Order: sequence, then structure tokens, then C-alpha cells
Amino acid sequence: MSYVAPQEFAAKMIEAGESKIFMSAKDTLIRAYMAGAILALAAAFAVTITVNTGNPLVGALLFPVGFCLL
Repeated sequence: MSYVAPQEFAAKMIEAGESKIFMSAKDTLIRAYMAGAILALAAAFAVTITVNTGNPLVGALLFPVGFCLL
């Protein structure tokens, strides 16, 4: 298992933030639309599972999968 020192982790997070700041508006919009599409698919999946099983708890348990995909 690899270990990353907190200082190194903070530096990598700052670099990631800087790369997002300097990303073009076009790329930002593309990422936003893709994230929305994934979240919509997760919601549709949860509703489909809820309707097919008749158990809303199953759909509620599977909906967070969409957030994990983001």
C-alpha cells in the first residue's frame, strides 16, 4: 500500500484545483453536462428498480451509485 505524506497530498490537491481553474469554459460545460447525464441515469435506474421490485428501499439504496460515479 502506498502512503502519501499530507504535504504531498495537499500539493497534489492544489495542482488539481489550479488545473480546473485554467480549464476552458467549453470543457467545464462539457463536464457539467456529462455529470448531469450520469446523475439523471442514476435517478432513472433507481426509479426503474423501485417500480420493478415494488420496494422503494431497494431504489433508495441504489441511487447513491450515481453520486459515486460522479
